[in-house]
Amino acid sequence: MLPSNNRLTTAEGFRHVVRRGRRAGGPLMVVHLVEPNVDKAISSPTQVGFVVAKSVGPAVTRNRVKRRLRHLVRERIDSLPVGSMLVVRALPPSADADSRALSVELDRCLGRA
Repeated sequence: MLPSNNRLTTAEGFRHVVRRGRRAGGPLMVVHLVEPNVDKAISSPTQVGFVVAKSVGPAVTRNRVKRRLRHLVRERIDSLPVGSMLVVRALPPSADADSRALSVELDRCLGRA
């Protein structure tokens, strides 16, 4: 579980990140990243949000994908710039992927974004 101050929860926040952030994608996910302004970075923590659409599968599958991604991002949150905002959007093939494949894909996408 991510700490509450690291969760991106508002629709406005998601919209801002998806529209203005740098995007990197692959077969399993798309990552949108907005790096902070220098003065804002000091006051705000890194925030992360997840988008798992119904096209990924039924609710059980979507929740499992979300839990796996949340766990992987929690391990990498310290490597992101302080004050940045990240949205991870899972694609339908992520439902059948194992945790190792998701981990490799997440690292690759974060490295490109």
